[in-house]
Amino acid sequence: MLISVITADITTLAVDAIVNAANETLLGGGGVDGAIHRAAGPALLAACRRLPEVSPGVRCPTGEARITPGFALPAARVIHTVGPVWRGGGHGEPALLGNCHRNVLLLAREHGLRRIAFPAISCGVYGYPAPLAAEVALRTLHESLASDPALELTLCCYSEPMRAVFQDALTSL
Repeated sequence: MLISVITADITTLAVDAIVNAANETLLGGGGVDGAIHRAAGPALLAACRRLPEVSPGVRCPTGEARITPGFALPAARVIHTVGPVWRGGGHGEPALLGNCHRNVLLLAREHGLRRIAFPAISCGVYGYPAPLAAEVALRTLHESLASDPALELTLCCYSEPMRAVFQDALTSL
């Protein structure tokens, strides 16, 4: 089992798949979502538009995941997941965030992907407190890896302070 925490731009990683912290439309946005769409090029937006809506304007409900090619990215695939908006922690946020990570790994396994890079899902504009998100993410990934130790997972943080938070959570496992 391998989990590492790094500071990097996730769009530059040559892995089997990068994870996009997307919104429910999957049509791009700010933060890592916007960066991934810009780096992948317009073909990513076109691929996302082809994904079926499960309700008006929603291609991926919170906690679920969808997969597309990586197009102009070094990563072969993008696995899009929608994290929860932080509303104080009493609205199922930990379960939804855990589901994001579990569902990404389910899709990765279905597609034979071994090297996956995750951003700090929900820690940007969705307001999830980073220490709490890191604990949920790393606990969920660690539990999931027990059944598939050949996976190589990277938590890719855009800043050194965020990397330190995720590294502390990994060390605490």
